[in-house]
Amino acid sequence: MSVIETIGLHWHRVCGHLLDALFPPRCVGCRRVGELLCAECLERIPLVEFPVCARCGDTVSTAGLCARCRVAPLQIECIRSVAYFEGVLRKAVHWFKYRGRTGLVEPLGALMAAYWERHPMQVDVVVPVPLHPARLRERGFNQAALLAREMARHVGLAVDESALTRRRATASQVGLSAVQRKENVCDAFGCSGSSVVGRRVLLIDDVCTTGSTLEACAVALKKGGARSVRALTLARPR
Repeated sequence: MSVIETIGLHWHRVCGHLLDALFPPRCVGCRRVGELLCAECLERIPLVEFPVCARCGDTVSTAGLCARCRVAPLQIECIRSVAYFEGVLRKAVHWFKYRGRTGLVEPLGALMAAYWERHPMQVDVVVPVPLHPARLRERGFNQAALLAREMARHVGLAVDESALTRRRATASQVGLSAVQRKENVCDAFGCSGSSVVGRRVLLIDDVCTTGSTLEACAVALKKGGARSVRALTLARPR
């Protein structure tokens, strides 16, 4: 964890504790007092239904590759997502990322760990999708890194937060088309050092929309010597 992220995360935690002392936490879903995401709302989050494309993770009618991946397969081995980005999960992710309610990482990370236990993959190390230093200073934490740590803690995987770097600042992907998203993150990432050489990497991010960011990360990791790259995200659009 960088110094910037350490300070930012500490600040968010202090602010969160002060808010909790003044205003007891309420569930982002049902607004019940007691916790940021109650067990009942957590259970109602719609999980991604199988079958999904063996490569990109999009919903398909039968097992195998979707039409897009049969024509132009991604370099990343596979992308999997835990749940659909809607309802209470969408709200929880927004509170987590944009309101600094980092306490939500515990139930969200546990949700990812539960998925992993049902659908494990052959990996050696977990690598979160990095933020550009400017964005990290602005937000104070990297949501992908927090999710990666929490999920890995539950399932006993190692996390490497220094393997992948964001070499240039990119515009927000929100509102961009699939083509624009791909162009926006092209060559935006780099692999530093030799920590992933010969290793099977699991990328972690909060939301997968078109897979452009994960694919750009996979390209960088493979250039850095990774044996294979798979990805797991908390959410994706239905």
